[in-house]
Amino acid sequence: MRTLGLTASAVLAAAAVALAATPGQAAPSSGATTAACTAGNTKLSVRTVSRPVNHDLLTLTNTGRTACNAYAYPFLRFDEDQAVTQAVEDSRPQAVVTLAPGGSAYAGIGLSAGDGSAAHGRTAEKLEVFLPDADGTSDSSATLTLPKGTWIDDSAAVTYWQSDPADALVW
Repeated sequence: MRTLGLTASAVLAAAAVALAATPGQAAPSSGATTAACTAGNTKLSVRTVSRPVNHDLLTLTNTGRTACNAYAYPFLRFDEDQAVTQAVEDSRPQAVVTLAPGGSAYAGIGLSAGDGSAAHGRTAEKLEVFLPDADGTSDSSATLTLPKGTWIDDSAAVTYWQSDPADALVW
C-alpha cells in the first residue's frame, strides 16, 4: 500500500510540473536529470534596451538537443574587474528556468545609477559570463563584446534568469 501511495504521489508531482511549465521551458521527464546550461550547449548574447534606461538584456539560448537548466543568475565580470556583479535578490523566480532546445532565458543587467550617484563610472568593453551549475559553482564561461559605449558603475547588478525578457527588465 505504501509503495502504491508513493508511486501515485510521484505521478501527481510529475503532472504538476508538466502543467506548470511555461513557454520556453520544458518540464523534466520523470526520473531524468536535466543538465545545467553551459557555454557548450548554449549561445549567449547581450544588447542594449531602450527601456529601462541604463540596462542591457542578456539572452541565453539552448543550442543543444536536450533541455538544460539555467540556474540562479549569471555571474558577470566586466572587463578585468576583480569581483562579479551583485545579484538582484528580489528577482529570484519560484523555480529554476528550464530551457527546451531552442528556448531562451533572460537576465536584466542594471548598468549604472540613473542619477549618476554611484562611484567608479567607466566605459566597459567586454563581459565575461559564468554559468553556475546546480551547486552554485561555475566552470563554464563565455566572453561577449558589449555594445559600444556601455557605461557601468558600482551600482551594476544582474537579475536571476527569467523565462520572459519583460520580467528580466522589471528590476
